[in-house]
Amino acid sequence: MKIFPAIDIKDKKCVRLVKGNFDNKTEYNMSPVEQASKFKDHGFKNLHIVDLDGALTGETVNLDIIQDIVGKFNLKVQIGGGIRKMDSILKYIDAGVEKVILGSAAIKDKNFLKESCEKFPDKIALGLDAKDGYLSVSGWKENSNQLTLDYLKEVNDYGVSRLIFTDINRDGMKQSPNFDETMKVAENSNCPVIISGGVSSIEDIKKAKNLKNVEGIIVGKAIYDGDIKLEELVREDA
Repeated sequence: MKIFPAIDIKDKKCVRLVKGNFDNKTEYNMSPVEQASKFKDHGFKNLHIVDLDGALTGETVNLDIIQDIVGKFNLKVQIGGGIRKMDSILKYIDAGVEKVILGSAAIKDKNFLKESCEKFPDKIALGLDAKDGYLSVSGWKENSNQLTLDYLKEVNDYGVSRLIFTDINRDGMKQSPNFDETMKVAENSNCPVIISGGVSSIEDIKKAKNLKNVEGIIVGKAIYDGDIKLEELVREDA
């Protein structure tokens, strides 16, 4: 089970949102680079980063921070947030990230997803953010009217290397992930799945370990609020 501590970047700071709401955010004192250093020092190997400025603008706003983190700490980074162009994918790959996460742009334009997978094999992750079974796009402000599983079936053979499934209703709420929905997604996915949204305790991590076709889990707010100790969490990281 790969553990992905999460760093969300907004205005060069580490923040956490509740259910993706920019008006409901908490800022933390550490810079993203300092936070990445802390995760590295504790022995984590993977990192999940979301560029929230990128999600709002569609540009690689915090590319310099990403380059800094990858260059200094040799962490396997997956990056998401407003990646809508081939040029943006290339910039992140050149910066040395392990996976580039495509979300809204891939849902709105399946060809963009297909072409990205063909051009950058084994580098593209697909972020599926769902609310009540339907995919959401544009920073979770829009419902796409597409059922998650229907969309997945359409793109399953495109060559996506990793799927990140988030239940928006659980995100930042620390009420445990939606394991039932995640299991349905994992059963239907041709690539391994990462669980995201709602992790509240080490018990959630242990439960995730028993799920088929689940590669890892993202942990955010529970770390920053001190509900899960990093020393405890890294022991589950393999």
